[in-house]
Amino acid sequence: MNDQIGELLVKENLLTAEQLRQARDDARSKGSRLGAQITQLGYLDENDLTDFVAKQYGVPSINLEEFEIDAAVIRLIPEDVASKHTVIPVNRAGSTLILATSDPSNIFALDDIKFLTGYNIQAVVAAEDAIRRAIDKYYDQSTSLEDVMGDFDDSDIDLIQDQDDIDIGELAKASEDAPVVKLVNLILTDAVKKEASDIHVEPYEKSFRVRYRIDGVLYEVMKPPMKLKNAIISRMKIMSELDIAERRLPQDGRIKLKMGRGKEMDFRVSVLPTLFGEKIVMRLLDKSNLQLDMTKLGFKQEQLDVFQNAIHQPYGMVLVTGPTGSGKTTTLYSALSELNKVSENLSTAEDPVEFNLPGINQVQMHDEIGLNFAAGLRAFLRQDPDIIMVGEIRDFETAEIAVKAALTGHMVLSTLHTNDAPSTINRLLNMGIEPFLVASSVNCIVAQRLARQICEECKEKDPEVDTAALIEAGMDEESARGAVPVIGKGCRNCSDTGFRGRIAVYEVMPMHEELKEFVLNGASALDLKREAIRLGMKSLRQSAFEKLSTGITTLSEVLRVSTADN
Repeated sequence: MNDQIGELLVKENLLTAEQLRQARDDARSKGSRLGAQITQLGYLDENDLTDFVAKQYGVPSINLEEFEIDAAVIRLIPEDVASKHTVIPVNRAGSTLILATSDPSNIFALDDIKFLTGYNIQAVVAAEDAIRRAIDKYYDQSTSLEDVMGDFDDSDIDLIQDQDDIDIGELAKASEDAPVVKLVNLILTDAVKKEASDIHVEPYEKSFRVRYRIDGVLYEVMKPPMKLKNAIISRMKIMSELDIAERRLPQDGRIKLKMGRGKEMDFRVSVLPTLFGEKIVMRLLDKSNLQLDMTKLGFKQEQLDVFQNAIHQPYGMVLVTGPTGSGKTTTLYSALSELNKVSENLSTAEDPVEFNLPGINQVQMHDEIGLNFAAGLRAFLRQDPDIIMVGEIRDFETAEIAVKAALTGHMVLSTLHTNDAPSTINRLLNMGIEPFLVASSVNCIVAQRLARQICEECKEKDPEVDTAALIEAGMDEESARGAVPVIGKGCRNCSDTGFRGRIAVYEVMPMHEELKEFVLNGASALDLKREAIRLGMKSLRQSAFEKLSTGITTLSEVLRVSTADN
C-alpha cells in the first residue's frame, strides 16, 4: 500500500494523522509495508482496509481464506517473484491471469508478471498479510523433504562408523556439500514458516529426527537419513560458529539469517552431547513478532491495571514467575518498553540477551569469567540506575542485592522459577532473605503460563464438554452454566491441530498490607494464596477458565497449564 492511500484513510477519518505517522515509522524500521503495519497495529481491520483500497482503485476485492487456488495456477509465478511483489495468482481465464495484490497502483509489479507469464493481468485486491499467508500455504506444498532428498545418492557422504575416528577436515567439507546446506536451510526456513518457537535435532541409536515446537507442543516434521547425521550437525555448528572438533562438551552459539523482505531471524543454538551424538536445540527469536504492547499479552484489564501500577512505582521489586518458555521474558520486555523514557536509566542483566531493545543498556552474563547476575547487579548500582532488570534470581547473593536495590530507591524487575505467585514468597525466604525485607521490597508478583488459542477458522462447539465437566474441573456453577466451550476441529490454517497461536494466562498478586502481615507472621504459601484470592486475586486456574468462557481456549488446555485451587 502506498502513502497516497494512507493520506486518503486520514481524509476519510478511518485513521488519525498520528496513527498514520506511527504506522509509517514502524514500517520503515521493520522494512515492511504500510498496509501490513496499519493492520498489525490494530488501527484498521484487514477486510476494511482491503475494501477501501478496492473502492479507491475501482477493482474487486477477494478474501483469500475462502478461495482454493489450483496448483497449476500457482506454478505460473515462481515463489521468489510472488514474495518480492507480495502477489499471488488466483485464477486464469483464457489469456487473462487474475492476480491478487495489496497495491493495485504498483504498475512495475504487474508489468513484471505480465512479461514473465505472457498473460494479460487483471488485478484484484487482497490484504497483504492474507497474501503472505497464501504464499506460505501454497508454495510450501511444492517444497517437501522428498524434493530436497532427491539430490542425494550414496556417494554424497560416507557413513563414518566410529565417532572417535572422524576426520574433522573431511567432516567440515562434507557439511558444506550443497544438499546438506540445502536441507539445513529447509529445516530453518520451514520452522519460520510454521511459526515454531524451537527446533530439536535429535540423534538416536537407529534413527535421526527433527521436531518443531509449535504453540508449546512438539511435532515431528522429518526423519533425515542416518548417514547425514554428522554432516547436518556439523553444518549447524559451523553456522553457529561453534567448535566442530569438540563433541564431548555442551556448547552455545547463535545463527543470524536474512529471510528476505528485510526480515532477520536469530536462532539461539544449544548443543548437548548425548549417547548417540550431539542433540541441537535452536530457539527462534523473531524480533518482528515480539509483542511489546502490554494490552495484547493476555492480561484482564483489572490485572493489567495492578501490574502497570506496580511497575510505575518509584522503587520496589516486581517479580514474574513461571516455568521455562512461559513468556516471562516477553512480559518483562513489554514492561521495560513502557518504562523506557529518555529521563530514565534502564539496565538489564540477561543470560542470554534475547532481543536488542534501543534505549536500554543490556548486559550479557558470562559465568566463566565471573560476570554473573550478582556481579552485574553490583556494577549497575554504581551506574546511577533508575530501573534494573535481572534475568533471573537464582541464589541468595543475587536476591540480597536485588532486595537492597529495591529498598534504596530503584525499581527492580526480575524472574523466578516457581509454580504460582504465592509460592514465590517462600522461595525468597528459602534463599535466606529475611521476611521483613521481602515484605517491604516486593510490590507485585505475577505468575504466568501460555495456553494455546483455538483456531478461528475451524472453531466449533465442543460436544464432549458439558456444564458438569466444567464444575468438576473447578469452575463455579454460575459461570459453568453460562460458558459455551468450543474446540478447533482442525483445518489447513492450523495444520489440523485445532490451535493457532498462544495467549498468556496470568495470576497477579499485589502485595497488600494484609499479605505483608501474613509474610511477617510466617504464613504458608497456601495461606497466602487463600488470603490473596480473598483480596481479589484471580488464580491461574480462574484466569484460564475466563479464557475458556470467552472461546479463546479449551478445557484440555486449562487443565494442562493450571492446577486446581485448594
